[in-house]
Amino acid sequence: MKNVLVLNASLQQENGHSSKLTKEFVANWQEREALAVHTVDLSQLNLPHLNAQEMQTWSMISDNMTPEQSKLAAYSDDLLTQLENSDAIVIGMPMYNFTMPSTFKAWIDRIARAGRTFSYTSEGPKGHLTGKTVYVMAARGGIYQGTDSDTQTPYLRLVFGLIGITDVNFIYLEGLNMGEDSAQKSWQDAREKMTELLPEFA
Repeated sequence: MKNVLVLNASLQQENGHSSKLTKEFVANWQEREALAVHTVDLSQLNLPHLNAQEMQTWSMISDNMTPEQSKLAAYSDDLLTQLENSDAIVIGMPMYNFTMPSTFKAWIDRIARAGRTFSYTSEGPKGHLTGKTVYVMAARGGIYQGTDSDTQTPYLRLVFGLIGITDVNFIYLEGLNMGEDSAQKSWQDAREKMTELLPEFA
């Protein structure tokens, strides 16, 4: 049974378009094979911005930590355990002001850890989390795929590649604020892309 980690980043929580798309994607996947699904709503998790005090705990020995330091260390350690135990990651990714929600960036800052998920070598960074697959459900009000305004796609490929995950797939749900016809066409296109990605699990 595959372990699937679902990360939803919409401020609208389960009502967000990206969250609805992750739900539909996972439901279709579950029709094809048994999955163990763990869902995290990043807007409810309410991670604080990473600071120096928290980062310092990553190199400390747990037995030497104060209760406050242990609490800070747990932010990253708990998220990394979820990620390391997963076979696939499904991400509900809305676009806010041409970039990702800050809640998702707070998650990235805690799982991209030198010495844990990647190492620096003489040939450049080497990722440790190989063999995993990422599926990004990218919901946007406008149409940005393939343009310079799409900052999410190259960034997500880069940062997941840093930690060793190079199989990163995108389903785009765009033009959602450009009229009903545009939104309906986008959902149709997204569902067609979904069927392209899912048969490999049948």
